[in-house]
Amino acid sequence: MARSSWLLLPLLTLTLAAQHPAPAARTGNGPAPAAAPAAEAPDPKPYDKVITPEAKTQTGLFTVHQLKGKVYFELPEAVLGRELLLAATMAEAPQGVDHAGKLVNENVVRFVRQDNRIYFQTVSHALVSDPGKPIAPAVAASQRDAVLLAFNVEALAKDGAAVIDVTRLFTTEVGDFSARQDLNATGQDAGRSYVTRVKSFPRNLRVDAVQTYTLAANPPGAAPPQGQPAPPPRSGSVLMAYSFVALPETVMPGRLFDDRVGFFTVGRVDYGSEAHETRAERLITRWRLEKKDPTAALSEPVKPIVWYIDKATPAQWAPYIKKGVEAWNVAFEAAGFKNAVQARPFPTAQEDPEFDPEDLRYSIIRWVPSPVANAYGPHIADPRSGEILNADIVLYHNIQQLQRDWYFTQVGPLDPRAAKLPLPDSLMGDLLAYVVTHECGHSLGFPHNMKASSTYPLEKLRDKEWLKTMGHVPTLMDYARFNYVVQPEDGIDPELLRPKIGPYDIFAVKWGYTPIPEAKDPRAEQPLLDRWARVQDDTPWLRFSTPRANGSDPGENTEAVGDADAVQATTLGIRNLKRVLAMLPAAGLPATDSDEELQHLYRALWNQWGLELGHVTAIVGGFQSQNKHLDQPGPIWTPETRTRQDEAVRFLNDNLFRTPQWLLDQGLLSRLPPGEGGRRLLAAQRRVLAALLLDHERSHRLQEHEALLGSQAYRLADLLDGLRAGVFTELAAPAPKIEPARRNLQRTYLDLLDERLNRPDAHAGEIPDDARALMAAQLKGLQAQLATRNAADPVTRAHLAELRVRIGRILEPRLPLPAAPAAQPARRTGLDCWPASDPGLQDD
Repeated sequence: MARSSWLLLPLLTLTLAAQHPAPAARTGNGPAPAAAPAAEAPDPKPYDKVITPEAKTQTGLFTVHQLKGKVYFELPEAVLGRELLLAATMAEAPQGVDHAGKLVNENVVRFVRQDNRIYFQTVSHALVSDPGKPIAPAVAASQRDAVLLAFNVEALAKDGAAVIDVTRLFTTEVGDFSARQDLNATGQDAGRSYVTRVKSFPRNLRVDAVQTYTLAANPPGAAPPQGQPAPPPRSGSVLMAYSFVALPETVMPGRLFDDRVGFFTVGRVDYGSEAHETRAERLITRWRLEKKDPTAALSEPVKPIVWYIDKATPAQWAPYIKKGVEAWNVAFEAAGFKNAVQARPFPTAQEDPEFDPEDLRYSIIRWVPSPVANAYGPHIADPRSGEILNADIVLYHNIQQLQRDWYFTQVGPLDPRAAKLPLPDSLMGDLLAYVVTHECGHSLGFPHNMKASSTYPLEKLRDKEWLKTMGHVPTLMDYARFNYVVQPEDGIDPELLRPKIGPYDIFAVKWGYTPIPEAKDPRAEQPLLDRWARVQDDTPWLRFSTPRANGSDPGENTEAVGDADAVQATTLGIRNLKRVLAMLPAAGLPATDSDEELQHLYRALWNQWGLELGHVTAIVGGFQSQNKHLDQPGPIWTPETRTRQDEAVRFLNDNLFRTPQWLLDQGLLSRLPPGEGGRRLLAAQRRVLAALLLDHERSHRLQEHEALLGSQAYRLADLLDGLRAGVFTELAAPAPKIEPARRNLQRTYLDLLDERLNRPDAHAGEIPDDARALMAAQLKGLQAQLATRNAADPVTRAHLAELRVRIGRILEPRLPLPAAPAAQPARRTGLDCWPASDPGLQDD
């Protein structure tokens, strides 16, 4: 199941054979005794002695019986050996444990019979080969199916179907289908676990079971409190939903993945390749779309992709959800399909007597009553081909709050409808439609494309005509929310502030879904697909995120708009944030609300400011990238220029490290708890300083810039010089006066250098570079500078004295603390004192 949220391809792993007995304990030095053979299965009982008239029986994928808390499967010969996809999902989770709907595992499984036992196996499709090649039998032998459980045949039906008691499959821990890790649990209690519901459908079966676990006493990685008794064990129960799905009898032709175009994938290793090595290859996940009229350039599909809108959805949002789903049709037209994507209400019994929202033949957009401010769009795919079989989209109720916060803080000054809260339903409906379109994209097979927001020229994001045709970001699959680059004087229609289906979405749908009937197999499609992908060379906004960038490309920011020029985009974004601040608290919050709501919006503003500063931070030590294949000319990785990096550091000095007084509006802060502004400022400053000083990958990249560009590079030494100048600007004056927020910033700077220089455990595995030597040199230079400064006030004097002592201890950490100096006579400038005794040394 692929997923994403405002989510991860689980690994298909093999598990140990659960039925194998443990070896007997060894004594002395002798050899371990052989394991005892499993006891012979008893003969089946008469059918009516096992499945009595009290049993509740359902037919479908296969016959299922519920009787006295037990679940029996009746497996005819046609089902035995048939491959099924089993997906285990946490339908309900304890409070504070991830989220309901999380996939625990999915794998291909089957039931096989040997004498009077049924063995429940996993089936791997990770290794493949052309069946006609000599290596094919060896490939099959290299991925032996693991046995998870063994069941005795309890009875035989009239048609010879084997009846087995499968209760423990759902009430005990079974291989990778256990929720233990997700719950941070130490074990499951089968005595407090039970099956709650079974539903059988023509092509799938669902079993729900409550499972109770003993939870670990401490969070993962946390040690128990010293000197305190261990707390009593706690319990946590989860409702697990197990879905068995019949894989299609006709395997859909797969399409090989190309990492220049974004798709979720299923993986395999091909041992039948003509290459002189094994080839790990991936198939994209996509729905099976076939044209009703294969000869038509534009045809309706034989079977459209349909989502049904949950009855629990508030009535006013249903039209917008439909709008959000069907927005994708413009992209599918480029692939030759008309009305390919549809959203419908739940059908009536007359319209579809078989309809059941738990039936995996139907994909549902579920509205979940939860305080979680999120949404996600998973899907279940056939591992043999990548065919998407089901894709439920989940909207949590509080996604409305998240949309309100983003819209208000990013473009509130640009839309008169956002001047007063709450937002009108017409606006909130459109915001929810945007969420649905994004999550629908995941359910169609598309992952995030964070590269997209940096591929448009910044000036185009304020151009009305460009926005009408291209939008402010080329795809809905980026985390680029609303166009905060626009300014009020631009006169942009608020309808153009939201993302929409863009040129990358159309390109990706065309690449992944256009039929290529002349190709006989996936490899035969590749020359044409390669030609389609190469349009990215001349059209930057059709590019996808670069593999292995690992945070090095400043064009792959999240929550960014206009990060082709993040400094200028953030300059414009901050102008709008200042306007947002002026809108508080007069935004029309209900008179019955407490100031907690005002505090919430103020924090949302801080969060937006911090995100935008992060986009600027990413420039330092960055490499611009374009993913290319070997025969495409030009570089893949290009170091950021010295000019851009120097501009970024100067921007941070001016807008973050120099106290942003506009954020500390006294009239607003007087309504909020003490420390609301100061603590947030220091946290933001520390976060950026840590990213610049402690990130050894950034240090290595800057050193690589110097190796590649020589004197034209922005070096690590330049970064350290720029930061020191920005953090200690006051030392340019012979008699500085340093205000409280700046004193805290300067202490934080020393704390971070101390961590980099003197705490090797914090940077285990770090590759040596110039950082330690250059940082020590910065401290020595700062120490010399401090020795020549006479503070203009007693608190600053104490602060500078403290800095000198701390620098000495960082450079020579084993030096003893200096003795307290004797009292000095008073002077006109104030009284010298030992730093630790001065209240000005406390965090201000």
